[in-house]
Amino acid sequence: MSSNPEGTEARPRRLRRQERREQILDAATRAFAKAGGFTPTNLDDVAAESGVTRMILYRHFDSKTDLYRAVLDRAALRLHAAATSGGELGDHSVAGMLRWASDDPDAFRLLFHHAAREADFRDDVDGVREAMVAALLPHMEKVAVSEQWAAWAANLATTTVIEAIMAWLDAGRPDEDEAVDRVLRAVDGIYQAVVPATP
Repeated sequence: MSSNPEGTEARPRRLRRQERREQILDAATRAFAKAGGFTPTNLDDVAAESGVTRMILYRHFDSKTDLYRAVLDRAALRLHAAATSGGELGDHSVAGMLRWASDDPDAFRLLFHHAAREADFRDDVDGVREAMVAALLPHMEKVAVSEQWAAWAANLATTTVIEAIMAWLDAGRPDEDEAVDRVLRAVDGIYQAVVPATP
C-alpha cells in the first residue's frame, strides 16, 4: 500500500545539514561568480540561487563574509585534491588542475580572479598560491643552480599555470589535451632555465 494518498504530492525529503551546506556552497559559488565577486553579490542572490531563505543561510553561515570564505576554502581544498596524488605533485598535476577548472570554472575564477583582487580576501588567495609554490619548490631545488633560482622558478611556474588555465577558460576551453601540453611545455621551459649550464 502506498504511503502517499491519492491526489497528494509527497513532501520533498529534507536535506541533512551537510548536504544543505554543500548545496548552499554550490549555489553561492555560482552567485558570487555571476555577480563578479564578494562586493556586488548580496545574500538574496545566494538565497535565490540555492532556493532557500536567508534564514536558512544564516543557520549555516554567520555572515556573507563567512559564506564567501567557506566557498574559497572549499575551492582551495578541491584544487589541492585535483593537483596532488597522496599529497604530492606529479606528472598528473597540471591535467588535474585543468580538469577541475573545467568542471568548476566558477570556483577557479572566484579564487584566482575575483578574490585575488579583493582586499579583504587577498590574503586567503595568497595563502593558496604560497602553498602551491611551497609544494613545487622541492622539485625546483633538486635541479636549480641556487635556492634563489629555485624560488624564482617555483613562483613563476605557479603563476604560469594559474594564468594559463584562466586564459584557457576564457577562450572557451578548447582542446584540453593540447592545453595541458602547452602548460607543461611552459613549465618545462622555466625548469630548464634554472638547471646548471652544461660546460
